[in-house]
Amino acid sequence: MAGAPNMQIRRDRFVVLFLVMLTAAAGNTAMQSVMPTIGRALDIPDFWVSLAYTWSALLWVLMAPYWARQSDRRGRKPLMLLGTLGFISSMAICGVILWLGLTGWLLPATTFLIFAAARSLYGGFGSAAPPAVQAYVAARTDRDNRTAALSVIASSFGLGTILGPALAPAFVMPIEGGLAGPLIVFAFLGCMVWLALTFLLPSDTPQHEARGTISSEPSIGGLSVASAPAHDDDDDDAPAGRLRWRDRRIFPWLLIGVLGGHGHAAILGVIGFLVIDRMSVPLGEAQQAIGIVLMAGAGATLLAQWGLIPQLKVPPKRLVIWGFVLGAAGCVVTALGTTLHGITLGFAIASLGMGLFRPGFTSGASLAVNRAEQGQVAGMVASVNGAAFVAAPALGVLIYGVSMPLPFLISAALFGILTIWAAFKLED
Repeated sequence: MAGAPNMQIRRDRFVVLFLVMLTAAAGNTAMQSVMPTIGRALDIPDFWVSLAYTWSALLWVLMAPYWARQSDRRGRKPLMLLGTLGFISSMAICGVILWLGLTGWLLPATTFLIFAAARSLYGGFGSAAPPAVQAYVAARTDRDNRTAALSVIASSFGLGTILGPALAPAFVMPIEGGLAGPLIVFAFLGCMVWLALTFLLPSDTPQHEARGTISSEPSIGGLSVASAPAHDDDDDDAPAGRLRWRDRRIFPWLLIGVLGGHGHAAILGVIGFLVIDRMSVPLGEAQQAIGIVLMAGAGATLLAQWGLIPQLKVPPKRLVIWGFVLGAAGCVVTALGTTLHGITLGFAIASLGMGLFRPGFTSGASLAVNRAEQGQVAGMVASVNGAAFVAAPALGVLIYGVSMPLPFLISAALFGILTIWAAFKLED
């Protein structure tokens, strides 16, 4: 694969590892992009559509640490296979059930109940793959190449958040029930990745020790990368004591991460519905518009995290402040937008801001503690990122039912307040 670092993993095997992460992220965000349209086609209330993501995100938060520990005990490859199988089974069952509902073979309520149950397979078992992939890479690269290798692997989640919404409209089939097409296609792609994992990736003894890392569930506009650094056997720091959530070094960073993350998750939960309602076009055409808006948001997030942050090299506090300023401005533009151009521009600006805010609070928390405490604080950051997507999307949809612009205006006000708070409370 072009750009793969020089390391002790064969290029073809590295490509397989990259595809494990990429396919899961792209499939998950493709599903998120089509579900508002499918929910409207089935006449399912918007709140219940968002609730399916809440259940999956909650399971991911609960199970990801468990699978990270299991990858250390049971081996990396078995956990990758389990996680990929969880993704395949969830996408396949959800796709078939939604197709049956869209074609009238199942009642809408029955369709959605089975869909929500099948969705739990991804939250419960799909979370096994990311820590295993990253630990596999970390255990087979030396100190000099490890950071570059893990960065390439982590970038697959970000790339997937663009490819998912971009490809979803192309996979919508021109038949009755064709809106379920993206889920079925990604289930098939997942099968190909599972076979590649089975036959191309060996379960050999690693050259270095490494622990499974915790990642939050991939979502549109909320890049989910490795949250905990892999253990380096060359580290000579003494074990750290237990790090408390209310430790005054990190509490301000975690608090602002929780509050800002909830504002971000709320607008992500309603943006698809806003596009449908503001465009006033048939559902098939609305799906194209949703894909454009979500792809622009994901691209803006990548621009922030892959382009601006490495070039600007500003401290975490400034990243957080500028992230909230742009986030607030983007939310206001989105709330007032009545055209596809206006909504796309507003959502891209807001996503650019969130692309600065998230690495800002993550690095701020990391820099606040010593080297021996990095693993603990990274786990806390992963919990903060995941927790934001448990309740906020459903809450955003409830507020959206009262008034379409309201979730964006509330998030804008929240980001404005947090901007002032960060300026006085966060340390440089």
